[in-house]
Amino acid sequence: MQSNQETNNRLSASDIDALARYFVGNNTRLRENIVIPRTCGPVAIKTNDEKRVEMVFESCPFKASVSFVLGGGLGAALGLFTASVNPQITGIDGKNQTVKEIFRDMRHSTVSYAKNFAVLGLIFSGIECTVESYRGKTDWKNGTYAGFLTGSLLGLRAGLKAGLFGGLGFAAFSAAIEFYLHH
Repeated sequence: MQSNQETNNRLSASDIDALARYFVGNNTRLRENIVIPRTCGPVAIKTNDEKRVEMVFESCPFKASVSFVLGGGLGAALGLFTASVNPQITGIDGKNQTVKEIFRDMRHSTVSYAKNFAVLGLIFSGIECTVESYRGKTDWKNGTYAGFLTGSLLGLRAGLKAGLFGGLGFAAFSAAIEFYLHH
């Protein structure tokens, strides 16, 4: 025979259902009185879609690909300008070039500059973003490290000494640019 105390400790079916709903169900409460500190202008809470788009735009592959495209465009513009200022005169006698030869030289110069600047932007931006993500800081050292690695990688095509001096030169240039932009 069960005592009175044991029968009082048993849960009824409705109590078990309530516990199951509590532990398994979705019990999130919508809070209407969230206090968000205001700075300048209205405060807007970002949706999940906005957060996803922001995450894509702030990713290293996206930044590197944008630098690749913009570097290629800048290089093409500089190559076109350089070709118009300094035309390649072929031949010993310095005969006048035909329009076809001039356009071929301009195209060659434009494509060459575009490829070089695109690769430079891709490598530098990718390394800088990776270093920044690894260090967890945004300061002048990221650009300096990225400049050294980029200059070294590009200079290694000409040898070890050129890689070292290319890295040091690019690092010094990057540090100077970072110092100028942040002060």
